[in-house]
Amino acid sequence: MSREEASLLTGELRQAIDYERRYQYVDVQGRRKPFSRFIQESLSRLEAHLRRLVDDGALFLALETLTQKFRQYAAMDLSQRMGVVERLEQFLALMAQTLAAPQRPAQRYANASPPEGDAAQTDPMSAPVQFLRGVGPRLAKLLAQVGVETIADLLYYFPRHYVDYQNRAAIHELTPGQDVTVIGAVVSANARMAKSGNVAILTLTVTDGTGRLTAAWFYAKTQRGALEQFKARFVKGADVMLSGRVKLDGYNRCFALEKPQAEILSYEDAGGEGDAPPPLNAGRIVPIYPLTQGLNLSFLRRAIHQALGEFSQAIIDPLPETIRSRYELVGLREALAQIHFPESLAQHQAARKRLVFDELFWLQCRLALLRAQYKRTARGLALARREGGYCDRLLAMLPFSLTGAQTRVFSEIQADLASPEPMYRLLQGDVGSGKTIVALLTLLIAVENGYQGALMAPTEILAEQHYRKFVEWLLPLGLRVGLLTGAATAPQRREVRQGLLNGQIHIAVGTHALIQRDVDFHALGVIVVDEQHRFGVRQRTLLKNKGEHPDMLTMTATPIPRTLAMTLHGDLDVSLLDELPPGRTPIVTSLLTRSKARQAYELIRHEVSKGRQAYIVFPLIEESEALEAKAAVSEAQRLQRDVFPDLRVGLMHGKMPSDEKDAVMAAFTGGQLDILVSTTVVEVGVDVPNATVMLIENADRFGLAQLHQLRGRVGRGQSASYCVLISDSRSDDSLQRLTLLCESQNGFEIAERDLALRGPGEFLGTRQSGLPDFALADLVQDHAILEMAREAAFELTASPEALNANARLKSLVFEKTDHAFAALGAG
Repeated sequence: MSREEASLLTGELRQAIDYERRYQYVDVQGRRKPFSRFIQESLSRLEAHLRRLVDDGALFLALETLTQKFRQYAAMDLSQRMGVVERLEQFLALMAQTLAAPQRPAQRYANASPPEGDAAQTDPMSAPVQFLRGVGPRLAKLLAQVGVETIADLLYYFPRHYVDYQNRAAIHELTPGQDVTVIGAVVSANARMAKSGNVAILTLTVTDGTGRLTAAWFYAKTQRGALEQFKARFVKGADVMLSGRVKLDGYNRCFALEKPQAEILSYEDAGGEGDAPPPLNAGRIVPIYPLTQGLNLSFLRRAIHQALGEFSQAIIDPLPETIRSRYELVGLREALAQIHFPESLAQHQAARKRLVFDELFWLQCRLALLRAQYKRTARGLALARREGGYCDRLLAMLPFSLTGAQTRVFSEIQADLASPEPMYRLLQGDVGSGKTIVALLTLLIAVENGYQGALMAPTEILAEQHYRKFVEWLLPLGLRVGLLTGAATAPQRREVRQGLLNGQIHIAVGTHALIQRDVDFHALGVIVVDEQHRFGVRQRTLLKNKGEHPDMLTMTATPIPRTLAMTLHGDLDVSLLDELPPGRTPIVTSLLTRSKARQAYELIRHEVSKGRQAYIVFPLIEESEALEAKAAVSEAQRLQRDVFPDLRVGLMHGKMPSDEKDAVMAAFTGGQLDILVSTTVVEVGVDVPNATVMLIENADRFGLAQLHQLRGRVGRGQSASYCVLISDSRSDDSLQRLTLLCESQNGFEIAERDLALRGPGEFLGTRQSGLPDFALADLVQDHAILEMAREAAFELTASPEALNANARLKSLVFEKTDHAFAALGAG
């Protein structure tokens, strides 16, 4: 970002300020995000780029303070918001003055050497890459297309994978049926037309000095441009890597590969950037990098090798020696050299461990600081459980005893509530693990101390179920529960609002209706947010603002693997309900093909004959709710007409109005429907103990965690229950996932396997995963390193004085994690 671009961003910030003032500081919602979020992200962009332009400690301190203020903006009152906006304007004026003055480049990377004497005028690691010997302006432009602009960018441009030249498979040693990877030089790349005349065949022939190997690809005749481009890549003499299954090529009288994959390794003999030094690609493990058109591997390897030698002394390790020694981490200089040019697998693993640790360590440091700041700046209500109080009386009335997991988790929550620091805890519980009773006991501690409690749920169905259960349990204790949803009539709403305001309602249960402006509490002490991932930070904050520093417990019925929990919710305490209540009947899960679907229909008919009910669920189609609804409507009609003409079939999907969905659900809950055909809107929270069959169509289109949630809609009563998965998929991955579900009832085990199979982005939902981009770290395979990084980060930041004493390390914590932290949505 140039000074001119910084000025343009400043103009955008000023326009946002004017817009917020015009709407009376309401944290106005823009087209995509609220005012406070836009300011946070803009300030993060400014900081990242200003460090290239200026070196002004006071400016960055003010910027850091402002960013923290805007993270708290949604929780501020009107006068506080006005003050923070005014401070933002003052900062923009200060920044304009600073940019107008001549500045030396600021240190940008952790491995930048400390300035000394005249050398302080330049930062070696921030030097433009074009000044590296052998690069120049033209190649620098190509490097910029892959995000490499400085020497530091180049050293942190990691290989995608490696080719081991130490153990090359010789072509003359191949046998048919082998799955192999062969490296050789291009002999020829020829195209010919197939006999049909509509298909072009491109044949590539390579040699490694011991023999020849062919690989063929088929193109439509009309793809002449793609064909010529493909041929042009495989120039004679280029080193390539071919992978596939070996077969005999009778036409060319040599070996060939079935379904080949090819990758160009270098152009040393084909008019590239010149001959690479032999040590970089002969007899060693060679790095393979992501490329762009015009950029070849030979040049990139030489440039990185050159930078490692020329700038070796500028690589300064930011990690304290105590951390490196404790976790057996190699030095940063050694790690960077060995991640690019390892001499052995052990060297590569050691280098990767260190660099992955760095990525995760900076993120965990920032989360630890956020947690510490929250604990310091907010105060708790210190709510202690009363002996003989409502909690004790409720537990004595219940027809069951708490499980060991429930007892353990409630003890953790009690300790939080009694502390002078605010509770900030996430409760994870598998399907049927008993989160509801733990939530109610938590709310009762507030009531015992003269406060009110509130539970916010994402849907009216779920809110009404909580309400009915709370009334059943609390009415004998003389406590009053209020329900507030969008479906409430004006008189009902007025009655609940009045009861909350005068304190006659002890616990409120509701949906988003609880956070409306006209809803006020007499003394709100504890908040429970169910299915917390359905709510944003702003919505949770609006509910917190209804009381004076209320404690908050958030819950989810979707188990999150430990590595994701530490990454996404690293600033929260996490409790696990990992034990099911005794006597819960296991759900028999089976997998059928479409041709055997009639067996599932017969099971449903049999269960309905005994007075039971069933769900039939259809998946999302092409991420279109409209198509999903259309398919569900069509299938419901077919099932009613052709399969179950004598049974009562209902339909529910996401495009239906809320009142219609509620009416259908009420009919199913009340027994007026035998079968509910639905989309995934029944995934969470629906509790109908009489339902004993869950039939899931096209089950391979669901994630494992989602299938487990759907399965959890049955088995909630005393009768034997069944989950039937219908799938015609022949994919090994799909069959592996569905078989696991048939074999396991443990949601945490299923979630871990789902994460391993699909990866974090797809597991969470790619569009809103909330995950930072890691260059090397893999949350599936690097869980042990994440544990180390978290332990080190929380110990380091436990003492603000110790961290403040190391100013350089503290600045790196904020500098290195700004973008990743913004992605987490901390607010």
